[in-house]
Amino acid sequence: MPIRLNLLAEAQALEELRRRDPVKRTLWAGVVLVFLLLAWSSSLQLKAMISRGEVSRLEAQLQSQTNSYQQVQDAQKKLADAQNRLAALQQLTTNRLLYGTLLNALQQSTVDAVQLVRLKTEQVYVLNEEVKAKTNANNRLVPGKPASVTERIVVTLDAKDTAVSPGDQIPPFKRAIGDNPYFLTALGKTNEVRLTSLSPPSSKEGRPSVLFSLECRFPEVTR
Repeated sequence: MPIRLNLLAEAQALEELRRRDPVKRTLWAGVVLVFLLLAWSSSLQLKAMISRGEVSRLEAQLQSQTNSYQQVQDAQKKLADAQNRLAALQQLTTNRLLYGTLLNALQQSTVDAVQLVRLKTEQVYVLNEEVKAKTNANNRLVPGKPASVTERIVVTLDAKDTAVSPGDQIPPFKRAIGDNPYFLTALGKTNEVRLTSLSPPSSKEGRPSVLFSLECRFPEVTR
């Protein structure tokens, strides 16, 4: 039987030993892990970029919605202000002093020997500035007040009493004015017709007479 000698057996054994070297396997495993880590990191960066784009889109959409909401709020505020002004004008129109009604009431409040010489009306409108809301010392919110207008109306009646005894007809004329339904409603319960002036008896026109003034002060109205 022939004997075979493998002269490369030692070299093959060394090569096999190198192939089974644990350090080399560890290096290969490390390379694979690094590759996997890089792939995972790249996927995370891609997801982060996508997420940032989505966040930017949502922020832009939110900003657009915020601008639209602010525009709606501003429009509602302007509408409310216009409605308040319109209501104030309507109220002022419907509650203004009507001279026709006033003259008709005076025509129905006549007294013998009393002649109405002059009618004077005074209408004053006082502007009340807006009071803004503020916080007091106790850190509580004190509500403000919108701007308003206070209306003051005073009607003055200058008349002449030519009765036999000048001055006797002044109280009846004063009662006739005060009891008239128009003045009862316009003056209210607290404001009465007042005698503001009375002149001494005079005989300039051949008969004695006195001049007097009555004041009708309407209640103040704030609008």
